Parts: sequence; structure tokens; C-alpha cells
Amino acid sequence: MTTPKLLKSTEPAETVQAATVRAETVRAELYRRGSATLLASWEAYARGAAGATVHRLAGVAAAVFPCEPERAVYNNALLERELGPGERAGAADAMEAAYAAAGVTRFAAWVHETDEPMRAELVRRGYTLDTTTRAMGMALDDIAVPRPQLDLDPASWSEYLEMDDLPPDFLSAADHAAFHLLMARDGGELVAAALAYDFGGDSGIYNVGTVGKARRRGLGTALTAAQLYAARARGCRTASLQSTPMAERVYAAVGFRDLGRILEYVPQENLTKRCNTSSASVTEGG
Repeated sequence: MTTPKLLKSTEPAETVQAATVRAETVRAELYRRGSATLLASWEAYARGAAGATVHRLAGVAAAVFPCEPERAVYNNALLERELGPGERAGAADAMEAAYAAAGVTRFAAWVHETDEPMRAELVRRGYTLDTTTRAMGMALDDIAVPRPQLDLDPASWSEYLEMDDLPPDFLSAADHAAFHLLMARDGGELVAAALAYDFGGDSGIYNVGTVGKARRRGLGTALTAAQLYAARARGCRTASLQSTPMAERVYAAVGFRDLGRILEYVPQENLTKRCNTSSASVTEGG
């Protein structure tokens, strides 16, 4: 009796390897583009909020929002990947100093799941994992669903804030037209919304949400698809977003690729005291 042979790829080994390398290159480029759009969107928010700024520091970009109502939402920092030991410590020090200088005690440090040394650095400093999202990206030539047959209307910023239960002065000074807001209505009532922010040929899809009574009707998927088609019409070539675990399958079905988890670490309560007694300074960097 002969032993059955395992099925093998008919492609030459070097071709399979080349395809794998190409796929990883595409993923890396999508992540780079999505990260750039994310930071640009933070800067757009900061221009509309009192006292806010995004510090582009060596190894980290820290969005600092010292005033309400944005303070509770946008104090986030994105740490770069593949930093050396000294660079990791320097980036964390600079991030902490930026928030301490603004009197912000609650913020989130975003780290890609593959960056185990940076994760270890934050844990060593007493940070704990708070939230996890998944970075996703796609080429807009790869939209996997047809254009939605749904009446999606532009809406006023005040209507969006009311639907999302946000205060009326939220990002009051921002250029709201830059956020490409689309909303779905049911009987004239706004029931779902999604924002898009374009930067460098990439469109970041953000704040996709549906009110409770209108969920499980595909409105989030329809809004996402509508934003993708609109972004392509505006000349964008790619799209990016951060997904909650619940929505990952929805975005994958639209055409988004998994680019890895983003782990959001928050500091311990005594971080501000430690920062205020340190000599770290906020220095703009590349």
C-alpha cells in the first residue's frame, strides 16, 4: 500500500516566495498610508479644538487635546515600529512629557501588535492594555461590493453631533467639509453616519455608526461602501480604517485587508507625578 502524497503548490517555490514578499510589501504600504492619514486627521481635529496640537516627535506622534469636549476623545499617541532600545525609551519619554505639559493624565499609546519590544517598554512603565482595534486597508480598485442603492444624504455637522450624542460645541472650529460626512435617514430621521478624511491619495473611513433601533439592516456596510466609491471618485487610490472586533468581518467583506491589531495602552494613575518630576522635554522631531 502506497502512502498518499500531500498536495503541493504547482507554482515554483521562487514564484510563491515572490508572491508572499509582494503581499507583505502591499500590506506594509497600506499600513504606512493609513497611519499617515490617521495622523493628518488628528491634525485636522486639532485645528478645530481649543489649545489642541499634534506633536510630531522622534518615534511618536502625540495628539494633545487639553480642553473639553474633545479631551475625552482624542488624546492618543501613535508609536512608530522598529525603533531601537534608546529610541523606544526616548519616544515614550517624549510622549509622556507632551501630555504632562498639557495637564493631560488620561491618554492612549497606540502600538502595533508586532512591536513586542515597545509593548514591553510600556508594560515596564506601568501601562496596561485598554482597547484593541484592527488596522485595515485596501486598494480602491478592489471594492468587493456594488455601489449601494440607498439614499445617503450629506448632513449638517449639528445633525451629526445630535445623532452621535456629542455636545454641540464638539470640534466647533474645524473645517467640517473636510470630513466628507454621509448619513442615512429613516423616515427623515438620521440613523447612521460615517466620516471620511482624505490625505495623500488615501481615504480614512472613521466613526461609522448606527443608532440602536436601525442596526442589523446593513446600513454600516452601505455607508462604508458609499464612502469608498466617493473616495475613488475624488481621486483616492486606497482606503484605511481601524475596526472594532465586531465589525472586522463587515469590513473584510467590503474589501479591506487585515493589517494587524493596534493595541491601546493607558498609563497608570501616578504617571503625571513621575513626568512632572522628570527632566524630559517636548522636542519636535521627525
